[in-house]
Order: sequence, then structure tokens, then C-alpha cells
Amino acid sequence: MTTKNKKNKTMVFLEGLAGGSLTFGDYLRAIREGEEMSQVAFAKLLGISRAHLCDIEKGRKMVGPARAWAWGKKLGYSPAHFVELALQDMIEKEGLKNCIVRLDVA
Repeated sequence: MTTKNKKNKTMVFLEGLAGGSLTFGDYLRAIREGEEMSQVAFAKLLGISRAHLCDIEKGRKMVGPARAWAWGKKLGYSPAHFVELALQDMIEKEGLKNCIVRLDVA
């Protein structure tokens, strides 16, 4: 199975659990909970405060593409997928509901 197919199946599963499209914060929280890490420990791993992580998970703060890329690499996930989700959150915050981000990174 290719990485792209794994990502698609994972996203479909997680979106089913979430009851809609997944945000960057939802995805980050799912990873953290899957690793059975506290917000404090996960925030330390990412180099941010627990309060900042909480704000990201709740959608109160956005993450830029450079930081999303770095976190994807640090956590061992597709950096491009992290960037897609971060950009999608920004686009939706601006009210562009029908605009979808898809990166094709080799």
C-alpha cells in the first residue's frame, strides 16, 4: 500500500470519528492521544507551551506552513499533509469554504 493510500484511509477513518472534516488541531490531538501523551509532554516535544498546544487543538490558534512542515518531520508523519491541513484551516477561517488544498510534493 502506498503512503498516499494510507493517508487517505487514515483521514477517512479519523473524519468519520470526528463527524466531519479534520482540522490541523484535530489531527495533532489524534496523534497525541494515539501516542498516549499528555498535552504537557507533547507540547514539550514540539517546543511550545501546553497552553499554546491546547489553543491549536481547539482551533483558537493557527499554525503556519513552515511550523507544520517541521512538526510533521519531527513526529514522523508526512510534512506535506501537515501543511495541507494547516493551510486548509487558514483558508476556512477566511470564509473560503469550497477551496481545497492539495500539495503534490515529491
